[in-house]
Amino acid sequence: LVTLTGPLSSPGAGFDRGVQWATEEINAKGGVNGRKVKFLSYDDAYTPAKSVEVVRRLVEEDEVACLCNTLGTASNSGFVKYANQKKVPHLFVGSGADKFQDPKTYPWSIGFQPSYRVEARIFVKYARKEKPGGKIGLLYQNDDFGKDYYLGLKDVLKDKFEKMVVPMTYEATDATIDSQLNSLKAAGADVLVVAALPKMAAQAIRKVKDLAWSPMFFMSNVAVSVGAVMNPAGPENGIGIMSGAYLKDATDPQWDKDPGMGEWRAFMNKYMAGADQLDNNYIAAYAFSFTMRKVLEQCKGNFTRENIMKEVNNLHDVEVPVLLPGIKLNTSPTNHHPVRALQLQKWDGKKWVQLDDVIQ
Repeated sequence: LVTLTGPLSSPGAGFDRGVQWATEEINAKGGVNGRKVKFLSYDDAYTPAKSVEVVRRLVEEDEVACLCNTLGTASNSGFVKYANQKKVPHLFVGSGADKFQDPKTYPWSIGFQPSYRVEARIFVKYARKEKPGGKIGLLYQNDDFGKDYYLGLKDVLKDKFEKMVVPMTYEATDATIDSQLNSLKAAGADVLVVAALPKMAAQAIRKVKDLAWSPMFFMSNVAVSVGAVMNPAGPENGIGIMSGAYLKDATDPQWDKDPGMGEWRAFMNKYMAGADQLDNNYIAAYAFSFTMRKVLEQCKGNFTRENIMKEVNNLHDVEVPVLLPGIKLNTSPTNHHPVRALQLQKWDGKKWVQLDDVIQ
């Protein structure tokens, strides 16, 4: 399941192509335990009703062994109960929503990237340290993706939340978010947290610049791709924006001689020549695919759904070439947060620059 049309089409195309060609690379090297991997994807247009239809087809007609890197909070919300009822491994969900990393409720689902709620907590803690009395403007998508940021701020601020935060929402289908940003500036917000998808994130960057507004600006880590967001928004317009990172950034020269990024670039040059290597969605897709390959190798030829899920719950200090140093994957039947660390980063007009050590 992938989103090739609709509001998530930009990252969707990167994920789909990246995972598809990573599968080709696995098969070119003989597959896993002598078995070739078959990768299937269908477009759901980021529509939950269609997501359910597509997943039913994959499970009941195609009889897939597992679902992997299905993209989008709303899409996954549409079928997460179905996948768990059918006991189909629902792996490395393409969303940081906390609900997909809750093994008590959804034992057959597991996330990958850091929780949006955790990222929001890190943002507000940093903002309170730098601007102790600052009023926080929060603009978030009105779904489980955006609401995790609302909850993350509330986790930290507790009874001060209503006094310190001005929350505003938008719908994924909205044409613009201009009126919300106008209102947040008028409310006197000097800290801005935006939980948006790439299209709206680029709009937000341009609008804040147009308003001659200079808040301490935090952006969700799903919407900071250089190729898909920062360049379309005008790279100079985003100077000073902060976000959380768990992946290495292709624009950062510190990784020019890094072996892990060298491995990724070699893959891109061989299988995806001409693709935009500034688009971090390709890096994310490589991380997901590398981890999926690790799981399949641990299965040792037993690819039943039950055994796949057993090995998903048995990852220990797995090093993924494109993750930031110090971040390793760990899972268990009670831990469905493979990545539990982030590093704050700031946009300097050309690249993302890491600010602090990795925050666990």
